Amino acid sequence: MIEMVGVTLKLYASLGGYLPSEASRNCLETSVRAGTTVEEFIDAFGVPREACHLVLLNGVFQPPSVRSKTVLKEGDAVAVWPPVAGG
Repeated sequence: MIEMVGVTLKLYASLGGYLPSEASRNCLETSVRAGTTVEEFIDAFGVPREACHLVLLNGVFQPPSVRSKTVLKEGDAVAVWPPVAGG
């Protein structure tokens, strides 16, 4: 049997379009295989890595260098923002 863990994904601003239709208010509660990394989780939704400017795991910044090494645990929440440009 495959072990699954429940996690939440929040995609903000233009990234919200990558969430499936069952998402509510840019938030999706879902399950992933145990051992899934932050990077694999985000990749599964087709979000381009270059669009993931700010990634938080349970409110803690995840620099690109650790996203492929950090394994998700039950109850984790991943929040992602795109780069922001101003003028």
